[in-house]
Amino acid sequence: MWSRGTKDFGQERICFSNVLVIRKRNLFWGRKWRSLDIKLVLGMLGFHILTLFAPFTFTWNVFWLTVLSYFLTGALGITLGYHRLLAHRSFKLPKWLEYTCVYLGVHASQRDPIYWVSIHRYHHQYVDLDKDPHTPIYGFWFSHMGWIFDSGYIKEKYQERKNVEDLKSQAFYRFIKRTYVWHLFGLWALVYAWGGFPYFVWIVVSLPKCTRYHSSIYTQGVRNTCLLNATFLVNSACHIWGKRAWSTDDLSKNNWYIIYIYICVCVCVCVFLYFFLFNWEMLNDRWVALITFGEGWHNNHHAFEYSARHGLEWWQIDLSWYVIRFLESIGLATNVKLPSHAHKLKKSLAISDDLLMKQTSNSINY
Repeated sequence: MWSRGTKDFGQERICFSNVLVIRKRNLFWGRKWRSLDIKLVLGMLGFHILTLFAPFTFTWNVFWLTVLSYFLTGALGITLGYHRLLAHRSFKLPKWLEYTCVYLGVHASQRDPIYWVSIHRYHHQYVDLDKDPHTPIYGFWFSHMGWIFDSGYIKEKYQERKNVEDLKSQAFYRFIKRTYVWHLFGLWALVYAWGGFPYFVWIVVSLPKCTRYHSSIYTQGVRNTCLLNATFLVNSACHIWGKRAWSTDDLSKNNWYIIYIYICVCVCVCVFLYFFLFNWEMLNDRWVALITFGEGWHNNHHAFEYSARHGLEWWQIDLSWYVIRFLESIGLATNVKLPSHAHKLKKSLAISDDLLMKQTSNSINY
């Protein structure tokens, strides 16, 4: 059952949760590193280093540009395009609009749509079990981002992935997969032409004067750091901490506060001084919704994975659903799927901690 490269540390709980870590995988030592793994680590390190330069390059113009690009690539690209549209087919869009949204997601630096959707569909097929790509039973850090840096782990589990034939049959997605990295380079070249600073600023971080290069530092470093960690937290934290509203055979939880807190920690070094310019009353659920686009209602999502709407209650802010609803109102989004009242009643059983622990035990015996 257990893959090569694991070490048995005995069962332990993840901090402040009742989720058991069955075996921890070696994230850095005692495992085989492939060239792709090294490139991914360096790229991730580069994003985070770029973010450290943000306080020294801040302007309001570039801040709002970052917010806009975060929405375009995160909400329209990843959450709406990659996730709810492609991975779950929660609604339909005209092909031109589908490809536009997905192409925005390409620039979120989260791999091509065929790879992303395949991994996510396997996640739902084997959720929180050994074959889940980012299962929490290997520990928080593995489920957060460690699995991304272990390409052998993914290949070992799935070999040739055959759960995305609907995407492979379309020339557009095959083209994006073959040429993915060049689309990123193209965006970075445009940012360089506009802002002047090379995207790979982490290679020359010792340069002391970079204020006139604020565009590429802030929009690439801060945007990608926030967006990547927001996505990672849905994979990790939303299966460890939070509250459960629905009866599901997994560990998924509704969680908005941990995502907000973590992202604040991630960027506080960069924008700490500037947060004081805001009214602190803004830092509530509405601000959280701008960061996660509704993905924090993760137990809702796993209970009704086909649903285009994740924030099922009126007070559960779901920015992506508002966009889908708008597209539906003007006739662009069709076949929008929502859970029926009967399905909600079937899933609305109270979940006790004892039952949750039993589900964790089932994961152990899988």
